Amino acid sequence: MIVIKNAQGGQPISKWYKAWTSGSGEKPEQAGQLYDSLIENIKEETTGIKIKSVTFIWMQGEADVKAGNVDVYAKSFRGLLGQLERDLNRKDINIIIGRLSDFGLKNRSNPKWEEMRKVQMKLADENPRACWVNTDDLNGEKHSLHYVRPEGYRKLGERYVEAAKKLIKDNHK
Repeated sequence: MIVIKNAQGGQPISKWYKAWTSGSGEKPEQAGQLYDSLIENIKEETTGIKIKSVTFIWMQGEADVKAGNVDVYAKSFRGLLGQLERDLNRKDINIIIGRLSDFGLKNRSNPKWEEMRKVQMKLADENPRACWVNTDDLNGEKHSLHYVRPEGYRKLGERYVEAAKKLIKDNHK
């Protein structure tokens, strides 16, 4: 098993999806910049190795809620998945989406928080190779934005592992 972590906190999906545009058609200069480093990392770690399956774990969305870009999130995520399929030359990528926690519901930080959660669940539900994991119980009694350390992050990792094992088993041919 090869695990490639490529993460940078607080970034919008536009940093991964190269063709990202806002609802009004604006495209940022840095669209896709983090995606390029992801692909470079994958190539470095997998050159010369036959890969049996790929599972893409995605934990992101807060920045898009804050920026008011929930309306283009589903299209952007599908576009990002298309990029991965093309660049990895695979149509069999498993996807795990870490759904936004209940932070925004309990703290009323943004009225679009609940909508984003629904978008994330819909993206997982529409794809037979995808699922979403619940994070509502990982951020403590105060429903903080970030998870309780280290327990919340450990539990999240365990959920990703279980979800990945199930997706791989269910989609193994």
